[in-house]
Amino acid sequence: MACAASGRVDELAARVEDPAFLKQCAVRYTAAGFGVPGEAEVRSWRNSWPPLLRALVRAGLSDLWVYLEYGTPGGGRRLDALLVGTKADGALGLVVVELKQWQSCRVLDAGRVLRTDGVVTAHPVFQVAAYRSFFQHWRPARAPRLDVRAVVVLHNASAEEAAVLRLGAPAVADIPVLSGADLSAPAEDLAALLRAGDLAAPDAARRAVFEGIRWEPSSRLLDHVGSVLEGNSAFALVGDQQDAFLQIRATAALHLPGRGGSTAPGDGTGAVITVRGGPGSGKTALAVRLLGHLMRHHPTTRPRFITPSGTLRAHLLDAVSGHSAARELFPGIGYLRAAARQAGALVIDEAQRIKRGGHGLPPDLAAVIAHVPLAVVFLDERQIIRPDEGTTVEEIQAAAGHLGRAHHHLELTGSFRCAGSAAYTAWVDALLYGTPRPWKGHTGYDLGLADDPFQLQQWVEQATAAGHTARTTAGFCWPWTRSRPRGATTLPLDITIDVPSTSPAAPDRTWHAAWNAASALTHPDDGRPLAPHNQLWATHTGGHQQIGCIYTAQGLEYRDAGVIIGRDLTWNNDHWEAHPHHSRDETLRHLPPDQYLRYALNTYRVLLTRGTHTTRIHSTHPTTQHMLHTLIHPTTPAD
Repeated sequence: MACAASGRVDELAARVEDPAFLKQCAVRYTAAGFGVPGEAEVRSWRNSWPPLLRALVRAGLSDLWVYLEYGTPGGGRRLDALLVGTKADGALGLVVVELKQWQSCRVLDAGRVLRTDGVVTAHPVFQVAAYRSFFQHWRPARAPRLDVRAVVVLHNASAEEAAVLRLGAPAVADIPVLSGADLSAPAEDLAALLRAGDLAAPDAARRAVFEGIRWEPSSRLLDHVGSVLEGNSAFALVGDQQDAFLQIRATAALHLPGRGGSTAPGDGTGAVITVRGGPGSGKTALAVRLLGHLMRHHPTTRPRFITPSGTLRAHLLDAVSGHSAARELFPGIGYLRAAARQAGALVIDEAQRIKRGGHGLPPDLAAVIAHVPLAVVFLDERQIIRPDEGTTVEEIQAAAGHLGRAHHHLELTGSFRCAGSAAYTAWVDALLYGTPRPWKGHTGYDLGLADDPFQLQQWVEQATAAGHTARTTAGFCWPWTRSRPRGATTLPLDITIDVPSTSPAAPDRTWHAAWNAASALTHPDDGRPLAPHNQLWATHTGGHQQIGCIYTAQGLEYRDAGVIIGRDLTWNNDHWEAHPHHSRDETLRHLPPDQYLRYALNTYRVLLTRGTHTTRIHSTHPTTQHMLHTLIHPTTPAD
């Protein structure tokens, strides 16, 4: 059971203030796959668990079972506390508890509140309602009946402060928001306030039944999410994408049971499909449409979508945010092995980014190939950007062959980014991996050179003002300050580029810019968005005012792309040279230049192929900028 602690309420209440108990919780938290808890996390346990457990004991609920930091499958979310008891009719009663240390806040809209410390966060009632919906939409038909309730506990808040958060919307009207004063209510009233007044102690057998539930998405949930994905115009398929989709669909029909649970006609060994394609070939669009098809036509396989890219995962979660129980369909990469045990069909995008952890195929990916009846793996070996990554088609093919599983390989050769300009992607590949050649232009695609970052910034602002999605990315050659002062309304201007004057009458200038935000920046007075979270930088309002990097751009696209080539990659006579000491990526900067070069070339290949209509390039290295000038006229668009 993935949680930090579990046990009878009174047993945990007796131990909760013991430092040794908190240390044990931290160890179990990490073992559950949640990561290492930070000081703020442990402090929240120290502050919030005791008042909750004391209230439960005083309410006569000492013999209920409680899970602290309960994690849903796939790491989609963690519940602060989950109470489990039995009802008189034999059903299991669950109470999802959301704990908040803060006192007062201001409701901004239906989904957000502004705390007094200036932090904008999710409305706790809707937050706990989403947690509750997981149990409602992921309970398998064979599982025991569940009566799921929810409660928000603001143990430091007054009655007046808690009342601000109470909502009357029908979907959440039954979720109380309790204050510190409520926790001091008479014992006979407190159990009802905590939504557990009718629950009795679950015996060991009932607890075992609950802990043995294999949570799986309902067909209704899969149908909803599948419809959203299949109907999203951003994932439309054309050309060889459609051909590949039809081939994969036929393979799925052979190896997977149909919607009604019909037996798969295949031999039972399953299949592994690899799909390789360069930037803009439509891998992600095909992967998402395939997931939608599997959800709707093969729901009993419990399909999942996994990607090592946190940015891509964030955008997919954003696309299906209309259903609060959809999050677990897109587990984090750390849950790949668990997904291999749970899913009958698995779609993996950006597989070349999976951490190797040693020689050969990554162990978690090997588990997928060994156990999942249908695994579809999308990758591009020229988008390997770190030394601890690098899965290849050949390795997957060899692993499948060793296990006696069918392997099918598909190539996506089209270009559906860069205005369909295969000429541009070929020009980029020649620039970085072959012999650079002049850009001759291509109808519908505009490539240009920016003389300096000021000009690049002006171009991005003009494109944004015209209603286009424009973004600038850069090599990771400047520090990135992730923290900021409380109440800040601007991001640190970490990127500085000196621009020499071209005229004796004009002074030299220095261009300053901020990296994308480690966490969303909002105005401390009214919660107005100022800068999106870095994972949503490419698409959300305000992203054009920050600079993205490889980790926030890979897998995504935007209409107009500005690219700053830093001094980690420079041109010398007839070849590229790498300078890892200019990199701020701790994983890369200590590599020898010849090893770093591969990752630098792959990184800039990704950055140079994000724009669907236009790209502007600037190099901070004068010789490299001059070389690019010989290939690209700085102001002439394509014919």
